[in-house]
Amino acid sequence: MAQQRLEFPKNIFPIIFFGVLALIFISKSTVTIEAGEAGVLWKRFAGGVVTDEPALGEGFHFVAPWNKVIIYEVRQQELTEKMKILSSNGLDIQLEATAWYQPQVENLGTLHQTKGENYLERVIKPAIRSATRSVVGRYTPEQIYSSKRDVIQNEIFDETKKIIEDQYVQLNEVLVRDVTLPAAIKDAIERKLGQEQESLEYEFRLAKAKKEAEKQRIEAQGKADANTILSASLTDKILQDKGIEATLQMAQSPNSKVIVIGSGEGGLPIILGNN
Repeated sequence: MAQQRLEFPKNIFPIIFFGVLALIFISKSTVTIEAGEAGVLWKRFAGGVVTDEPALGEGFHFVAPWNKVIIYEVRQQELTEKMKILSSNGLDIQLEATAWYQPQVENLGTLHQTKGENYLERVIKPAIRSATRSVVGRYTPEQIYSSKRDVIQNEIFDETKKIIEDQYVQLNEVLVRDVTLPAAIKDAIERKLGQEQESLEYEFRLAKAKKEAEKQRIEAQGKADANTILSASLTDKILQDKGIEATLQMAQSPNSKVIVIGSGEGGLPIILGNN
């Protein structure tokens, strides 16, 4: 029995060839942008980076295969920097600061064209380092360590934001996480703060004692003035009238008693009860 040969149609190879080309074309012509991302379109034959149109948003997009899409994360991102800085009196201070930032989506094309994907190293880091050195250099270690940390944090944010305001990046917050002073300086500051706290506590106790003494003096003076006024107002006539009123009230009582009129001191009645 003769063996049959398997023959392909003559037009199958062009179909396969163009099918492969179509798959390659489709794969090169689509891009998927994930959540929290945006895409900058670069056109090879039409002027390069597209800056006059919105960035490509999340989802599936068709793009000509000779063009390119550069994807950026547009969520809030975090940068933490540890820096050694000089205080106003020339002492070394180690400071750790964190910046929250994100690219401006509406200017993403311009950011890519002028700063590039490495805008963190080119814009954010130099700005926060410069602002931190400028701000910390205005304060002494004692101020930085104790009462001025919130003020310094706000000033670093304001100065950093001012530096990058035209760099197509949005600064959301700057946090000063840690300040490390030389051990000798830290111990001296803590001793001084402790002494100041003891002094404030002593002044508080002293002021409280003075207020209590003044309160007692005022109360005593008030009682003395009241007694003086009362003594001056109690004449013999008033005492007699009060005695008569009391006698009348007692005479109306159901308890048995004997009242002797005009026999007491000053002519007041004497009341003799049955007890």
